[in-house]
Amino acid sequence: MEGFSSCPGQTLKLLIGIYLYADLWRVSSTCLQHCCVQFPGGGGTGMLPAGTLTSALPFPCSDVPLELSDTSLLSSVAETRQLMDAAYNIKKNLQNNALTPAELLSYFKQPVGGTREAVQAADYLQTTLSLLKEKLRWAVRGDFNVTDLLTPAQVEVIFKATVCDQQDKKINCASSGYRTITGECNNRRNPSLGASNRALARWLPAEYEDGVSVPRGWTEGRCFSGFLLPLVRQASNKIVRFPLEQLWMDQQRSLMFMWWGQSIDHDLDFSPESPSVAGQTVTPAVCAPSPPCPQPRIPPNEPRITNRRDCLPFFRSAAACQRGRAVQEQINALTSFLDGREAAMAQRLWDRNSQKGLLAVNHNFTDRGREYMPFGPMRKEPCLKASGAARIPCFLARGRSSPSPRLACMHTLFLQEHNCLVGKLRSLNPHWNDERLYQEAQKVLGAMIQIITYRDYLSLLLGCRFHRLIPRCRGYNESMDSRISNVFALAFRSAHASVPPTVGHLDEYYRPITPEIQLRTSFFAVWRIIQEGGIDPYLRSLMADQLWDRLFEEVERIGFDLAALNMQRGCSDIQLLAGYNSWRKFCGLSQPSGARKFLKIYGTPKSIDIWIGALAEPFVKGGRVGPPMACLIGTQFRNIRDGDRFWWQNPGVFTPCQCCSLAKISLSRIICDNTHITKVSRNIFQANRLPPWLCELQSDPKAGPQTVEVKEHGGARYDL
Repeated sequence: MEGFSSCPGQTLKLLIGIYLYADLWRVSSTCLQHCCVQFPGGGGTGMLPAGTLTSALPFPCSDVPLELSDTSLLSSVAETRQLMDAAYNIKKNLQNNALTPAELLSYFKQPVGGTREAVQAADYLQTTLSLLKEKLRWAVRGDFNVTDLLTPAQVEVIFKATVCDQQDKKINCASSGYRTITGECNNRRNPSLGASNRALARWLPAEYEDGVSVPRGWTEGRCFSGFLLPLVRQASNKIVRFPLEQLWMDQQRSLMFMWWGQSIDHDLDFSPESPSVAGQTVTPAVCAPSPPCPQPRIPPNEPRITNRRDCLPFFRSAAACQRGRAVQEQINALTSFLDGREAAMAQRLWDRNSQKGLLAVNHNFTDRGREYMPFGPMRKEPCLKASGAARIPCFLARGRSSPSPRLACMHTLFLQEHNCLVGKLRSLNPHWNDERLYQEAQKVLGAMIQIITYRDYLSLLLGCRFHRLIPRCRGYNESMDSRISNVFALAFRSAHASVPPTVGHLDEYYRPITPEIQLRTSFFAVWRIIQEGGIDPYLRSLMADQLWDRLFEEVERIGFDLAALNMQRGCSDIQLLAGYNSWRKFCGLSQPSGARKFLKIYGTPKSIDIWIGALAEPFVKGGRVGPPMACLIGTQFRNIRDGDRFWWQNPGVFTPCQCCSLAKISLSRIICDNTHITKVSRNIFQANRLPPWLCELQSDPKAGPQTVEVKEHGGARYDL
C-alpha cells in the first residue's frame, strides 16, 4: 500500500462522518484508501484494506470533520421514528369481517403498557443502527457490526435519543418483604435481573446469517454446512404430521397436566411480536422477506395449500434494548419468577377502588354467584367477532387467556382464589390496609403455584431425571442467573404436540355435553364460558386434541401450523437458536444415531431445529419429554427457584409452621373451594381410575388439614 504512511492518522469515526455526509461531499479515494485508522476498542492501529472505500471528497483528508456530530446521529433517530410510528396501529386493522390468521396472531402477540414502550424503544434503536449501517454499506466491504464503528459516547447518544436509557435506568431498591410487580429488586445486587421487559438469557451464541440480525435462510440459495435449510412447513409435514386416527391419549396423565404447563409458561415468558413492519401493519399474502417478518413459505407439492404465493403468517419477536454490540436479543415481557402474575395485567386487575386488596371482577355476569374476570374494552377484537350478536368481549387478562376457554378457566380459578384468601385475611386482621391484604394474598398464592408446579407437575414431566436436574432446595443463590432463556421459551412449547382435536365439557355427573366443540371454533370464544355453564364443565373435562393445523383457522384458507411456527421461531426469529446437536452437547448428551428421517430433510444434523429434533426423541422414563428437553426445562426451573429471593422455602419468607401448612395444599382443593364442582380427581395431573375425591371432605385425606398461620399481634390461622 504505497503512500500509506503519508496519510495522517485518522480515527474510524472520521470515516463515518464522511460516509454519512456522502451526499454533501466527495473525498479523494486515494487518500481514503491509504489512511491509517484507529478502531475503537480494537487495541491499536489498523488499516482498511485497499478497495473498501470507493468514493471521495474534493478536498484533503485534513479538511474532513474529525467527529460524527450528535446532530447527525439525532437526525438518523428522527428518520427512524418517521419510518416506524405508523406501524404501531395494528389493532385498527382488525376489521369486523376480515380477521385473518395474520391479524389474529398480531392481536394475540401485541405488546401493551410498559412492554409496548420498551418494544418501541428497542425498535427505534435497532432500526436506527440498521439505517446507519445502510449508509455505510457502500463504503465498507462485507458484513460488519455498526456499533463497532461508533465510539461509546456516540452509542450513548443513540441510546438516549431512542429512549432506551429509560429501560436501563438505575433502580433504587427500597426495603420490602414483598415482590415488586415488575420483578425488579428481587436480586438486590443486580436489580434488573429477572425483571419484566428485559432480554431473555442466551445459553449458546446466536446463529445469524450476518452475525447481527439477519436470519439464517434469508439469502435465497445460501447453504449452511453444505446444505440449504428446508422450509419449516416441509419439515412439519414430514415429521410432525400424522393421521388423526393415529392420535392416542396418554394413559398416565390427565389433560389438566398439559394445561397446567401452559398456564405456567404464560407466567414465565411472553415474547411479543414487533408491530414495526416498514410501511405496513399486516404482512400481505404474497410471501416476500420484508423485515422483520421472514414468512414461512409453502413448499412444492403441498397437499392442502394450492396457492404457491401464499405463506404462513409470522411476525418476528420484539427485541430488547441492549447496550453494546448491535446483536439482537429477544425481550421477555414477564418476570422470570414463578409468582402467578403478569406485570402489565397485575396493575390493571388490582381493584384499588375497593381498598380491600381484591382483584377486579366482572360486573356484567357471574358464574352462579362466583366471579368471572373483568372484560376488556368494548372495541373491535376477536372475542366480539366470535360472540356474534351476544357482543361479549375478551377478558381483561389479555389475549393469552381469551384464545382458549380452558386457559380462561384457569385464570378465573386463581382470581377467585386470590379474593378468597383476601377475605380470610381481612377477617383475621381487620386492621390491615389494601396494600397489605393484596401483597399477603399474592404471596400465599404464589407459594401455592410454586408448590403445585415443582411437587406435582415437574416430577411427572421430567420423570426419572427430576431429582438429578432439580435437586433439593438449598436456599437463595444471589449469583444465580434467574432469567428465562430463549431456548426454554421454545422448548417449553412441547405441550403444543399434545392437544387433541376437540374441546370436551362435562356435566355435573361427568357425562359428555354434546355436541363437542371443535378446537378450531373455540379460540376467543369467551361467550361459551358465559353462556354455556361457566368454568365448571371445562375444568371437569380438560380433554382436547388437535393443535397441529387448526390454530386460528380461517375457513377456506391456511390454518396455523404451530409446529412450523415454532421451528421458524428457532431458526429465523430473533432468538436464532443453535441447532439440535449443539444443545445435546450443551446438556452433555451424545450425538443421536437414528436421525435418518431428519437427514433426508436437513442434510446435516447441524441444521436440525432444536424444537423438532428434541420433540421427536423417546421420553425419559416416567416423563413426557426426551433427554434434551428434560435437560433444558430442568435447568431453567432450577435457576428460577435458586435465583428467587422470595421463593417460598427460603428463610424469612414464611415461618416453619406456615411452610408445613403450605406444603399440604393441592390443586384439587383449590378447584373445590372456587367452583361448584363436588367431585375432583385425587391426583389432579394423573389419569385416575379410582373413585373421585369428594369436595365435601374438609381436606384431602392424604394431606391433612390445610391451614396457614399468619402471625400478626399474637398470630392467627385461616383455612386454605
